[in-house]
Amino acid sequence: MNNSKLTSTVAAAALVAAGMAAPAIAEVDFSGETIEWVIPFSETGGSAKWANFFAPLLSEELPGNPTVVVKFMPGAGSTKGANWFQEQVHEDGTVLFGTSGSTQFPYLLDDPRVRYEYSDWIPVMASGTGGVAYLNAEDGAKFDGSANALKDIDFIYGSQGATRLDLVPLLAWEMLGMNVEPVFGIKGRGDGRLMFERGEATIDYQTSSGYLGASADLVASGTAVPMMTWGALDEEGNIVRDPTFPEIASFKEVCEATDGCETSGEQWDAWKAFFVAGFPVQKIAFLPAGTPDDVKQAYSDAFDAVRKRDDFATLAALQVGKYPVFVGEGAAKATVAGTTVSAEAKAFVQNWLQEAYGVSLN
Repeated sequence: MNNSKLTSTVAAAALVAAGMAAPAIAEVDFSGETIEWVIPFSETGGSAKWANFFAPLLSEELPGNPTVVVKFMPGAGSTKGANWFQEQVHEDGTVLFGTSGSTQFPYLLDDPRVRYEYSDWIPVMASGTGGVAYLNAEDGAKFDGSANALKDIDFIYGSQGATRLDLVPLLAWEMLGMNVEPVFGIKGRGDGRLMFERGEATIDYQTSSGYLGASADLVASGTAVPMMTWGALDEEGNIVRDPTFPEIASFKEVCEATDGCETSGEQWDAWKAFFVAGFPVQKIAFLPAGTPDDVKQAYSDAFDAVRKRDDFATLAALQVGKYPVFVGEGAAKATVAGTTVSAEAKAFVQNWLQEAYGVSLN
C-alpha cells in the first residue's frame, strides 16, 4: 500500500477511535425495503456462506426488518465487484458490500486492477476466520505431522490467483518444501473444492465456513485428510491453534516439525504479515461512501445485536466458526489491521510472486 493510502486509512480509523462521532442519530426504518448484500465471489465459497449466515440474522435486527438478499458478482478475483462498489452512491442503506482477504491482498500489493480505496468505505462489521488445508486419502496417509514425506509428491491445487488469499497457502506449502502446482482462474474456493472432489486437484484449502459447510464431510467420508490450519492469534500476537479446529495442528507446528522450514526470518515474517492481514480480519461488511451516520449507526447496532444473541455462539460455531465479530469502532480498527502490512513484507511477497509465478505488479 502506498503512503497516501496508509495515511488516509489510519487517519480515518483514528477519527473513529478518538470518538469524533456525528451528531445525534435520527430514526431509521427499513420497513418494506430490500437490502442487497453484494459478494464479489461465486455462490460456492466461504464468503457466500458467511453472508448467507449473517443475512437473516441482520434482517431480524435492522429496524423495520427488511429483506436481506445476498447477490454475487464474481470476477477478477473479487476486484471486479470491489471496483463496482467504489462507484456506488447509495444513501438509503439498501446496498451492503462484503469483502474478504482475497479483496484485501490485491489492494495491499498495489495490483494495477485495483480501482478501489478501502478508506472511502464505511465498515459496519468485521469478522475473523481460519483456514484448513487438506490432502486426498492417498497422500494423506503419508502425512505424519510434518511435510517430510510429502516433498517428493507433485500436488495440483485449484487457485483463484497468487495475489489473492491463496498466497497464504501457496507460500506456506513452498516453505514446507512441497511441490504444489496451482491451476489459476477459478472463481471461488468452492470451485477449488469441487476440483478436489472430482480428483482434478489433490490438495485444497478452505476458509472455516467453507470447510464446515462441505469439506468436513469429505473428511468424515475418508476422502480427505486434514493437514493443518493457518492458526489463530493470541492476545500477544502469537500464532496458536485455531479455536474452531483445536484438534488440527497449525502451520507453525507443521513447519517446526518439517526439515528446512523456519518459523523466524524474512520469509516467515512475510507469511505471518499476510496471514494476519487475511484471516483475523478476513471478512468485512461495508456501506458505500456518503452513507448518512444514522444509517451507519443502525447497521452497527443491528450487527451488535446479532453478536449478542443468546444463540449466536452456537450458530456461528456450526457455520462460520468461533471467531470475534467487530462492530462500530472495533470494525474500523479491524479494517485498518486487515489493510496494512509492512513495507518489508510487501516487498518480499512482490518479489516472491515474480520469481515463483512470473506475476509482476509494478
